[in-house]
Amino acid sequence: MKLEQKQAKLNAIAKRIMNREIDIDLAKDCLNPVPGEGNANAELMFIGEAPGAQEDKQGRPFVGASGKFLAEMLEGIGLKREDVFITNIVKFRPPENRDPKPDEIKACMPILFEQIEVIRPKLLIFLGRHSMNVFFPKLKISEAHGEMIKTNVQKPDGSEFEQNCLPLYHPAAALYNGSMRKVLLEDFAKIPKLLEIIKK
Repeated sequence: MKLEQKQAKLNAIAKRIMNREIDIDLAKDCLNPVPGEGNANAELMFIGEAPGAQEDKQGRPFVGASGKFLAEMLEGIGLKREDVFITNIVKFRPPENRDPKPDEIKACMPILFEQIEVIRPKLLIFLGRHSMNVFFPKLKISEAHGEMIKTNVQKPDGSEFEQNCLPLYHPAAALYNGSMRKVLLEDFAKIPKLLEIIKK
């Protein structure tokens, strides 16, 4: 698929999210839906859990302190935000930053799968245990972080394709925990090498 086609498809998906076409109460209650943003041809796609207060205000993912740290880590491996695609599983902020409920996650999954299907990243990167557990319910982030794993992603037509994934600790957790920050930076530094392995 050409870049222009990919961008047009992502724009159409974003429009549905902005129009609050996902049938959950969160869509009605939030200030601004947060569809995600970035490069339609991204090799790396980052997935968080749900928007927080800053994201809800601006309608953009990862714009608070954890977003700043994510941008710093990207720079550390020679990338900018514009080079990657960043989104969340749930596109609308849960009240008072509570965890999304299972039915809210379920309602948002088809549109996330559509985004993954359009972008087809080389590596799908989970930021935190919540986004990882949607794909891998039994894994523990303390054991799985920094290790590449594979999953099958379901396309809208019901067929599947194999996807390389990398669980990482959430940048927000690292902001308040120096030892976790070190682990996250070490895991992040593995990304270029993992991309090389995938491309072989």
